[in-house]
Amino acid sequence: MKFISSLFFLVASLVFAVGAWWLQHPLTLKAEPAEITIDAGMPARAVVQAINNSGVQVQPQLLYWWIRLTGQSRQIKAGSYEISGSPTPRSLVARLVRGEVAQRSVTLPEGLTFVQWRALLGAAPHLKPEIQALSDADVMDKLGRPGVAPEGRFFPDTYTYAKGSSDLLVLRRALQEMDQRLAAAWAQRVPDSPLKSPDQALILASIVEKETGSPADRAQISGVFNNRLRKGMLLQTDPTVIYGLGAKFDGNLRKRDLQTDTPWNTYTRAGLPPTPIAMPGMDALLAAVQPAQTAALYFVARGDGTSEFSATLQDHNRAVRKYQLGQR
Repeated sequence: MKFISSLFFLVASLVFAVGAWWLQHPLTLKAEPAEITIDAGMPARAVVQAINNSGVQVQPQLLYWWIRLTGQSRQIKAGSYEISGSPTPRSLVARLVRGEVAQRSVTLPEGLTFVQWRALLGAAPHLKPEIQALSDADVMDKLGRPGVAPEGRFFPDTYTYAKGSSDLLVLRRALQEMDQRLAAAWAQRVPDSPLKSPDQALILASIVEKETGSPADRAQISGVFNNRLRKGMLLQTDPTVIYGLGAKFDGNLRKRDLQTDTPWNTYTRAGLPPTPIAMPGMDALLAAVQPAQTAALYFVARGDGTSEFSATLQDHNRAVRKYQLGQR
């Protein structure tokens, strides 16, 4: 036993003596970035082999004994790493211990539908496509929301993720973010709001999001819809009709489409549709619960991204002739 202990001490002393010099010197990379994949539970020799196989020019035995004797072999985090520049052995291992895995990002914009989000997630670089084989219902089951439609339930933002992460992880973060943002908006609703629940606020916010890209008009458009809800009027908003048509919509909304009944057709059905029709951003959420104080019951697009608002049908028809039909 004494012989073995002495031998171990000798090896340790040698490693530290040589390593003190080697640890501070830059390593050479065969190509940049060097991609290192560390699996969970990977032993020290396999870690060193993975580093060496990535194209990082290391001294395998020195690196192995150093991470073993310092205890860092047990602290290295699993994940995918990208190494560039001229790291030293010390800085390289420090990155692995800190778990500074390679990051990617995906932007999921407001105003898009869940179908469109699925396509964006499917095209995101180095994101594991777990939802591709799942139905919308299965996705929501896995996210802990069985029976809830996915539309509108995820907050639009740019999400970063570790290379090789699951798209379900990104959706879970977006779901939690929307929960928080919706709760914050609902807490700021006006006292006389006709909306009865946060879900109704989410639905109305999605309609506001689709109706205008003009920040100045959001609260006004919300004011129109809030007024109509209070009076029991049909909302008569085209984006809900388009959403209900789904793949049948060819880009041209016709009179027969307005008369084709679906659960989302607000020309044929009173009140809010059963689900949101898109992913609303924070501005639309706040507009839904803090509508402008207005007498307007109608609006029409001017053609420049803004809307003309009217309190009477006569004024609205005049605005339609002016802005939609080009009549004066």
